[in-house]
Amino acid sequence: MFLEYTGTHKHKFGWIEVICGSMFSGKTEELIRRLKRAEIAGQKVDIFKPEVDVRYDEEEVVSHDSNSIQSTPVRSSGNILILANDAQVVGIDEAQFFDDELVNVCVQLASLGKRVVIAGLDMDYLGRPFGPMPGLMSVAEYVTKVHAICMKCGSLANHSHRVIASQELVELGESQEYEPLCRGCFSLERDKEIGESKKGKK
Repeated sequence: MFLEYTGTHKHKFGWIEVICGSMFSGKTEELIRRLKRAEIAGQKVDIFKPEVDVRYDEEEVVSHDSNSIQSTPVRSSGNILILANDAQVVGIDEAQFFDDELVNVCVQLASLGKRVVIAGLDMDYLGRPFGPMPGLMSVAEYVTKVHAICMKCGSLANHSHRVIASQELVELGESQEYEPLCRGCFSLERDKEIGESKKGKK
């Protein structure tokens, strides 16, 4: 449940919502659902995604279930402040790929009275905090953590395990590049990969 700011300040403040989790956990699906409900309510909604994300469509946010909503690709988070000037609700997908300034941008948007809804991976493929996501989670009024299903054991998954050989931090992923894993299965896979890496260096 999301409550509007009801303080007694003369200036009306907005708020920040963060939807986070592993790949294939339904983050973008939930983002689209919230934004479409805002549109149905007659609110002006602007949606943004990083220019790097063109997996499904250059100008739409698209979930793995093929639900979509029109969006604007931007090169840096600072552009969002300018382009979202008239919006009541601002949606941001794949937030982990933006620069760290996104945290300040979202705080400014909320201070201008806007509702900011963000979706992104909370951890990279090595299980480390990803990009601006930790900062966004700390300044948000609402944080929703969603889970996929572990592809090894069927438990709730919170890790995105890369199954291709690549050392790049950013690999725009599909099901053939990543699999969601629970903490236990992810730990076992990482131990296996580290062991194989040590063997290869001998």
